[in-house]
Amino acid sequence: MVAKDYPFYLSVKRANCALEVQTVPSPAKETEEPSNKRVKPLSRVTSLANLIPPVRATPLKRFSQTLQRSISFRSDSRPDLFSPRPWARNVPPASTKRRDSKLWSETFDVCVNHMLTAKEIKRQEAIFELSKGEEDLIEDLKLAKKAYHDPMLKLSIMTEQELNQIFGTLDSLIPLHEDLLRRLQEIRKPDGSTEHVGHILVGWLPCLNSYDSYCSNQVAAKALLDHKKQDHRVQDFLQRCLESPFSRKLDLWNFLDIPRSRLVKYPLLLREILRHTPNDHPDQQHLEEAINIIQGIVAEINIKTGESECQYYKERLIYLEEGQRNSLIDNSRALCCHGELKNNRGVKLHVFLFEEVLVITRAITHNEQLCYQLYRQPIPVRELLLEDLQDGEVRLGGSIRGAFSNNERIKNFFRVSFKSGSQSQTHSLQANDSFNKQQWLNCIRQAKEKAACAGKAGRLNSEAHFVLSPNGRRAAPGECSLEQMEQSDCESDCSMDTSEVSGDCERMEQTNSCEHDKQIETNV
Repeated sequence: MVAKDYPFYLSVKRANCALEVQTVPSPAKETEEPSNKRVKPLSRVTSLANLIPPVRATPLKRFSQTLQRSISFRSDSRPDLFSPRPWARNVPPASTKRRDSKLWSETFDVCVNHMLTAKEIKRQEAIFELSKGEEDLIEDLKLAKKAYHDPMLKLSIMTEQELNQIFGTLDSLIPLHEDLLRRLQEIRKPDGSTEHVGHILVGWLPCLNSYDSYCSNQVAAKALLDHKKQDHRVQDFLQRCLESPFSRKLDLWNFLDIPRSRLVKYPLLLREILRHTPNDHPDQQHLEEAINIIQGIVAEINIKTGESECQYYKERLIYLEEGQRNSLIDNSRALCCHGELKNNRGVKLHVFLFEEVLVITRAITHNEQLCYQLYRQPIPVRELLLEDLQDGEVRLGGSIRGAFSNNERIKNFFRVSFKSGSQSQTHSLQANDSFNKQQWLNCIRQAKEKAACAGKAGRLNSEAHFVLSPNGRRAAPGECSLEQMEQSDCESDCSMDTSEVSGDCERMEQTNSCEHDKQIETNV
């Protein structure tokens, strides 16, 4: 018997030897078959699994939608953990550091709870959540500076100017929240309960106006960070941090976006405290005032952040010819939404919907910066025609391409068109999914409604500023009022006197009209 002719015999023998050496056999190992045993392919199971549609995560509402209504900050901020990196070391996976989440009733003496009503316990839990959130925020901000900013500066992975652009005014936010945390801890009783918190919030919340500059810088900071990730030194450093326990599987941008997410969470936290506060409690009035303050601050910062985002993208538009420039783009102060769409030829386009104009561009790299080159003439929203297309209604460009295309490539299309004189455009645009398509349709319809209302208001204003004068021409307000006064004077004189005075009035009107026409000609 030759050993090489009987591989199955040898494998069984090795398996028996391994079982003899092992003292306590594992239940899972006992049921295992030898590794070289032929297994029938599970073609039926695989085909059944293919019939199950993939589960899609529910899209989250964006700041502002900011899309994207601002979109915005929708991008691939988390790198692929499984992509091979030739310059990276093979390190064993580290255990993730988890943050403990404790309730107020678990932190302090439980006996106190028996003396409080259920509503008061919920109120104390809400106040404790506010305080605990401040502690976590301060810890994360300090971690972002200590674990990311300082090492990258010391190792010269980024320049100081680049780090200042990415981190913005992050340092100034730390003492701001330390102040609130100190105030909340000072008013906490020895048993852990807090009686009054409203007056503290009313006095502290105006300090959040300093978030204005930080949030307005986020669009430029995110773009620069994405650009620097193309440097393998930056990518390797960020990946090492991501694999470390302290990061909790969060990348740098998640830490930089924590202050903004905390800002928009304050109204929810205060409403929760107010909901569990009795109507006769002294905190009732102060909490209502605090909610009004934070809502005003968030709304104002949201507007300024939108203006900053709009200006950022306007500065990165590249015009192929001077005729593509449009005053509607220059006068825009807000960006309704923007994102990547495809046309029926499969070309990737980056579409911007400003307040009164739709701009279709292609993303290019210019001077090592991501810019957007205009693909067609800008389309005024007021004259734009929007059409929702059913799935399968659009044919893909090219006969061969369309013949071999699957159903996924002809879904989620909508059409925008424009015609003015000899100029006409028609674009069939495809979104990533049905939700994204519906977002675009809603944003465009809302922009058209606003543009129509603005157009009506503009016509009313023009009619109020320019009305017809008595002699049938269009006059300015000052001229019209003067001629109307003269006419009213003449009519009043005629009503009091005879036809002789009426003739004088007519001659005076003719004389004034001639002199006025001569004056207009002279001015022209």
